[in-house]
Amino acid sequence: MNDALQRNFTYLAYGLITAWAILVVYALTLAARGRSLARQLDNVKRMMEDRGKN
Repeated sequence: MNDALQRNFTYLAYGLITAWAILVVYALTLAARGRSLARQLDNVKRMMEDRGKN
């Protein structure tokens, strides 16, 4: 392989690794937000139940 082609494959590999890393971080962020929203929703439900008991 010539040097230019090898360099292009190297850049392609770096680009793909970066894209996958960004996707993984995004997915983890979405999962964390989902868990946080679920906790907040549970808190609101408990508050409404407590309000109904009084």
